Amino acid sequence: MSEQLAGTLARRRLGVVHLFFFVVAASAPLTVLGGGVTTMFAVTGSKGIPLSFLVIALILGIFAVGYAAMSRHVANAGAFYSYIAQGIGRPAGVGGSFVALMTYNTIQIGLYGLFGFIIGDFMNTKFSVDQPWWVWALLGWVLIGILGMLRVDLNASVLAVLLILEIIATAVFDIVGVGNPADGSGVSLAGFDPGNLFTSGLGAVFAFAIAAFTGFESGAIYSEEVKDPRHTVARATFFAVLFTGIFYAISAWAMTVVVGPDNVQQAATEAGPGVVFGTLAQYTNNTIADIATVLFFTSVFAALLSFHNGVARYFFALGRERVLPQFLGRTSRRTMAPIAGSIAQSVIAIVVLIFFIIADRDPVIDLFTWLSGVSAVGVVLLMAATSASVVGYFRVRRGDESAWQGRVAPAIATILLTALLVTLVANFNYLLTPDTPSYLRWVLPGLIALAAIAGILWGAVLKSSRPDVYEGIGRTVGQPLTADESGSESDYVPVH
Repeated sequence: MSEQLAGTLARRRLGVVHLFFFVVAASAPLTVLGGGVTTMFAVTGSKGIPLSFLVIALILGIFAVGYAAMSRHVANAGAFYSYIAQGIGRPAGVGGSFVALMTYNTIQIGLYGLFGFIIGDFMNTKFSVDQPWWVWALLGWVLIGILGMLRVDLNASVLAVLLILEIIATAVFDIVGVGNPADGSGVSLAGFDPGNLFTSGLGAVFAFAIAAFTGFESGAIYSEEVKDPRHTVARATFFAVLFTGIFYAISAWAMTVVVGPDNVQQAATEAGPGVVFGTLAQYTNNTIADIATVLFFTSVFAALLSFHNGVARYFFALGRERVLPQFLGRTSRRTMAPIAGSIAQSVIAIVVLIFFIIADRDPVIDLFTWLSGVSAVGVVLLMAATSASVVGYFRVRRGDESAWQGRVAPAIATILLTALLVTLVANFNYLLTPDTPSYLRWVLPGLIALAAIAGILWGAVLKSSRPDVYEGIGRTVGQPLTADESGSESDYVPVH
């Protein structure tokens, strides 16, 4: 294989189904049910959490309209980075790329804490194998690092198997939960009553709910590797939003039914993920409950792999365009995976893990919770900026998109997501445990602001010191300039 191909991603390997598995696996349905939903009930006490997932899915569906429209024109593994660069401006695009790297690295690394803890607890309980959480976390780190350097379609196949199994396990819980209402009092619809959602705890509920969807927006990261760039990303994103929104709502509702709406906060506080697995053990058998527990940590593993692949592609895009060191834009000659970006992500992960290990911090309360909160803020900021960039992009470029796709829906999404961002930051303390130092409620989300500012400043430096690099920021891959493009001569033709 030529040297040129060593800087190129694999082409035409991913279809809608492949991409759907990457996107939904990042959202990790069983992880959300066992970890996210139980935490939401325990912390907020809201009975309207099932409805909150439908509301957030509606907002994200509106976001996906403009996001999908732009994906037909901009094919770049940098995704949000390239969208923001072409729709708002190159410095903002670099700022978005730094936010994306912070966002996806933090959620990926935070998941190692959850992964190590739940495997360690399971192995100790079932097989009396007592090892520190970080032993299992490091084992997962090795496996993720190896898979990240293999063919992207192989990664999709691994995710597909794990995702199908966890969806089945979650569906079994849903059926069991709805089929066995608490105290035989009948199936309650309190979870979908707007009066139970729109109360004083609304901000905290939405903060947790949006965090549960983190990863759904990752489809465009693979836009250079899909079989049909004009349609694959759009279809996979819409399917993912629809599926996860409905699935999360049903699963949260099933939990309120099986333990009772009035008892769900206490049950979630006392048992946590045990609400799920204890229900399965009670109404099926211990074997099914144990299988579901195993699938719980394979669900986390699937999310780890999906986010690792996403971070690797962001590094690749920024290295290829020389925004970051150029070696990051190298791919494997054999697998055409972004090997340099994959290694870079693994190195960052191991450094952070070692810091938490040496500091003897809790893998869930500290590592997972803190970094998950940071990532939630970053994702919402990126989506709000991306929606604004869609409006800017189609304002100066011709396309066959309707006014709804190119202007109205993205404008509405920008407003809604900005409101969500403010809500999330204002309620960030609800994402932290009571014994967490109070200053972290501002320091942790502040990391996202620092990343954005650093990226914007770096973009300005590139404009003055390396104009050739600056002109290539966020470009659509493989497309030359044409006189028909609106805007400056440095704009790039969209993919048709």
